[in-house]
Amino acid sequence: MIRLVLIALTFLVPWQWAQADVYQDAVAHKDRSAKDRERDAREFPADLLKFAGLKPGMKVADIFGGAGYYSELASYVVGPQGEVRLVNNAPYNEFAKEGLKERFTEGRLPNVKRSTVESCNLRLGTGELDAAMIVLSYHDLYYQDEGWPTIDAGDFLDQINRALKPGGVFLVIDHAAKDGTGSSAAQDLHRIDEVFARKDISAHGFKYEGSFDKLRNPDDDRGVLVFNPAVRGKTDRFVHLYRKTR
Repeated sequence: MIRLVLIALTFLVPWQWAQADVYQDAVAHKDRSAKDRERDAREFPADLLKFAGLKPGMKVADIFGGAGYYSELASYVVGPQGEVRLVNNAPYNEFAKEGLKERFTEGRLPNVKRSTVESCNLRLGTGELDAAMIVLSYHDLYYQDEGWPTIDAGDFLDQINRALKPGGVFLVIDHAAKDGTGSSAAQDLHRIDEVFARKDISAHGFKYEGSFDKLRNPDDDRGVLVFNPAVRGKTDRFVHLYRKTR
């Protein structure tokens, strides 16, 4: 019996280490830029990707992912057998154009597929994704501006739900607004109420699975613009993980 247990452990332990190391390996990848490595200090990316449950071979969408900081990290986790889709609309592409040029120069990240879409048609397919993420952009579903196309938030979330496989996960990270403000702070502060977000997303076929608290900052009073130098890069951010239920 003891011999059988030892044999089993020789197979189990390396597998467990491989699963644990894939996140640290992604962060430590030799091809990552100095700018991204500097950002790591406030993102806890290895822990966050592990929390999201990303694994080799997965298909993942990084929605409104801008210049692709998380797309690159996810690409190293899912590996050559997996795929990451970096999905931006035209304003996000314009905002992130220099970062995109640097990240995708000379054929970098061949397992990242980029697309430019309208919010009414994210072109994510049906039942194709293992995971989706929207990082610091969920509040933009409720933002309105002359240079920003109006978004039907409910339809947007429904498209993400349809794109996920049964049991697929949806990671949402955003700047927290004051309690009880709903979506109103999206306009002037680029923030959103965490309780509102949970109710909103849960109403579109997702079950709340839990939160990751390393991006919280109790010193942020959540009442100022996220680009204010006093809080830029250190806002109080909520991280939610949801699972598709329908």
